[in-house]
Amino acid sequence: MAKKDPMYGCKECGATAVRWSGRCLACGAMNSLAALSAAEARSVTQAASRDPVAPLAVEAVDGPAPAQRARLATGIGELDRVLGGGFAEGASVVLGGEPGIGKSTILAQACGGVGRSQPVLYITAEEATAQVRARMERLGVATSGVKLAGTGDARAVAAAVASGDYRLAVVDSIQLLSHDGSEGEAGGPSQIRACAALIVEAARKGGCAVVLVGHVTKDGGLAGPRLLEHLVDTVLAFEGDRYADLRTLRAVKNRFGSTGEIGLFRMGPTGLEEVADPTGFLIADRDPEVPGSCIAPLIEGNRCLLVEIQALVQTTGAPQPVRRVAGLDPNRVAMVLACLGRHLRLPLGGMDVYVNATGGVRVQEPAADLAVALAVCSSLRETAIPPDLVAIGEVGLGGELRPAPRYELRAAEARRLGFKRLLGPGAGQGKGRLHARRLADAVREVWGG
Repeated sequence: MAKKDPMYGCKECGATAVRWSGRCLACGAMNSLAALSAAEARSVTQAASRDPVAPLAVEAVDGPAPAQRARLATGIGELDRVLGGGFAEGASVVLGGEPGIGKSTILAQACGGVGRSQPVLYITAEEATAQVRARMERLGVATSGVKLAGTGDARAVAAAVASGDYRLAVVDSIQLLSHDGSEGEAGGPSQIRACAALIVEAARKGGCAVVLVGHVTKDGGLAGPRLLEHLVDTVLAFEGDRYADLRTLRAVKNRFGSTGEIGLFRMGPTGLEEVADPTGFLIADRDPEVPGSCIAPLIEGNRCLLVEIQALVQTTGAPQPVRRVAGLDPNRVAMVLACLGRHLRLPLGGMDVYVNATGGVRVQEPAADLAVALAVCSSLRETAIPPDLVAIGEVGLGGELRPAPRYELRAAEARRLGFKRLLGPGAGQGKGRLHARRLADAVREVWGG
C-alpha cells in the first residue's frame, strides 16, 4: 500500500499544513509545526469534508441586545474589579501564576464567597479532595454550596459544566486533564488544546463560568499552546514574589471588562487579604532621610500607586562594575545611567550601581525614569531628596524629559499622602508643581546646583 503523507499542525494557533516548514503561514510562529498523529489527522480531514448542517444565522448590529444576567460576584473586591464586576455567565477564565503564589488560595476564597448563594463545583486533578476541603476549612470559607470532585477526565468535567447545575466551576489544573480522543500525554499541546476546547464549549452551553488554572513556564508564560489564550474569554496573571507579602492580579486579556485594572493582595495568616490602601502599604516603612530614595507616582490600571525607587552607588575596584536591578526593566535603567554619565558627567563608569523598587512591585511604566535618575544622584551625592517631593517623567537619550499622562491623578494621590511637590516635565503651573524639561534642570530643582 502507498504510504500516506503526514500532516502537520501548529502548536500555537492550531493551523494545519501538508508539509513541514520552519514558520507557520497562519500565525508566523517559528518552529511550531509538529506532525499530527493518525487520529488527529483523521479528525482534521473529517472536519474539513463535513457539510454544513444549518445555514448561517445572522442578526442586525443595531438590533435589540440580549438581556444580560447579573455578574457573579465573589465577594473579593480586588478580584471582582479585575474581572469587570465578577464572573460573566458562561465565561471561561485562565488563571496563571508561579507555584506557591496563591492561585489555589484565591480560588478557594472565591468559591467560598460564591458558594454562599450559588452552586459551585471545584474539580481538582492535582490534589485529593481532602486537601482542598482542609484548605477551605483553614481559610474559613467552607460552605455546603461548594461541591468537590477529583478527576482528570476532561469529558466528565465538560459533562458536569454543561449540565446547568452549577454557576461557577474551577478546574485545577488544565495541564493535568486528559481527553481520550486525543493522543499524547496529559499536559501536551494536543491534550491541552482538546480539553480546553471541550470545557469552554460546555461552559457556554451550560451558562456556567469556568476558571482553568494554568501552569507557567520559566519565562512566565502559560504552559501549553498559545491557542489556549485565544480559546478563553479572560486570561489572569497572578504575579509576585512567593516569599514576599504583595501579590498582583492583572488581566492580560478580558472580553468582559478592561485590561487596565489590577488587584493587590497580601498573604496573611488567614489567606490572601485585599490591600485597601496600596500606596500606604508600599511606602509605610520608608525613611525619607536616607540618600538614594525617590518616590514615583505610577499609574496601574485606573489607580495611582506611589512606589519607592531606591538606588545604591559605590566605588569598585573590579574592572567591570556591577549593575543589579530588581523590580524594573534593566534595559531602561542602563539607558538612564548612560544619560547621567553623558549629560551630567557623573562618574558611574567605575562604580557599582544597584536599583530596586521596594515592596516587590514590578515597575513597567517608562515614567519612572526620572525617579531612578534622582535616586542614583542622591546616592552618589550622599544627600537625601526632600521628603515632600515626588518625581515623574521619561528620560530621553538626549537628556530631555518627556511628560507622563494623567498628572492630576498622580498629584491628587501624592497630596493625599502628604507630598507637597511634584517634579516633572508636564507638571504644569500652580502650587507645588516643579517644571523641568531636561535632566539637568530636574537635578537643579532638587539640590539647587
